[in-house]
Amino acid sequence: MSPQASPVLAPEAAAPLVAAGALVVDLRKPEVFAAGHVPGAVPMTYASLVRDEAPVGGLLPRDDALTALLSSVGLAPGRPVVAYDDEGNGRAGRLVWTLNAVGHRQAAILDGGFEAWREAGLQVEHEARAPAAGHYAARATGEAVAERDWILEHLGDPEVVLVDTRSAAEYRGEDVRSARGGHIPGAVHFDWVAAMDPARHRRVRPRDALLAELAALGVSPDREVVAYCQTHHRSSHTYVVLKALGFPRVRGYPGAWSDWGNRRDTPVTTGERP
Repeated sequence: MSPQASPVLAPEAAAPLVAAGALVVDLRKPEVFAAGHVPGAVPMTYASLVRDEAPVGGLLPRDDALTALLSSVGLAPGRPVVAYDDEGNGRAGRLVWTLNAVGHRQAAILDGGFEAWREAGLQVEHEARAPAAGHYAARATGEAVAERDWILEHLGDPEVVLVDTRSAAEYRGEDVRSARGGHIPGAVHFDWVAAMDPARHRRVRPRDALLAELAALGVSPDREVVAYCQTHHRSSHTYVVLKALGFPRVRGYPGAWSDWGNRRDTPVTTGERP
């Protein structure tokens, strides 16, 4: 997998990488992993990928924690990573975004997850293998990250578009999951599940359809895009989809609405965007 390779891989495209020794990460529950997984996959808990500082969740772990986590599963610089889960690849997307945030671009989600892999007739493994420890010195570069202050500085910037990937009710401020409900001023709404085909194991929908729908919202590859949700779980999937569509400048907001909506000094808009 080159740094320019798509971060969304169909099972047939991922299979040669798996056979060649890519690091495969399974973010499902342990009992599901034990019932069958992609050959060579190592399990990882979602909780290990995020840092919480109540009431803010979904923060990027500190460099030392990421170094320990990524080294423990056998990651090394330049080694391709293929990740999957069983909930539409939100957790897997968070891993890909995290790797991008520390400068590791050779990472992709397995489109359709394990069910798509099995449906494609590819080999399934039941034995758990202990990963060979690697050494990966993780250091966040900031390239894929938009923190609160960065967003505040770019509110109203015509070169930047904010994409809220939560439900419509959360976006409008009717479903309140922080101290305040609503959305960041100027943000457009694109529910993360709108990128999925539920009839095909929630694979990413066709490129042309997604580009057209995003363009109608003003989300185009010539603008820098910031994706956010409640804790940058759902929006991590959107981040990966945008990268797969060829958007060159995409960021994710760790903490997301659990950060923005729990403060009193950040502007908030409710209702539909004009």
